[in-house]
Amino acid sequence: MKFTFAHNNINVYDLEKSLSFYKEALDLEETSRMAAEDGSFILVYLGDGVTPHLLELTWLRDMDRPYQLGDNEFHLAFEVDDFDAAHKRHQEMGCICYENPAMGIYFISDPDGYWLEVVPKK
Repeated sequence: MKFTFAHNNINVYDLEKSLSFYKEALDLEETSRMAAEDGSFILVYLGDGVTPHLLELTWLRDMDRPYQLGDNEFHLAFEVDDFDAAHKRHQEMGCICYENPAMGIYFISDPDGYWLEVVPKK
């Protein structure tokens, strides 16, 4: 038996705002979408066009407040081939929330407050 990664999921409060952010900040594209017949939820899968890994965004119609992320210790990490250009883009977007120059990494925050780590390609 072998388990392999399929996707990661995060819940989002404003689906269109999140889709725009992930496109602008990380070049992620929608690969598929599923909506409940009763309109109670929408699932949108985003991909990088290179790896098979997907990010699933879940929007729930009845969510009436932003999500509480606790201590926000969960994060996704993204490798980038041009770290300086990525840092400049994210700096211009105003979404860098934490930098660790000693480790050579930084984090950006999405519209819901999820942290996304950016690391240089090895």
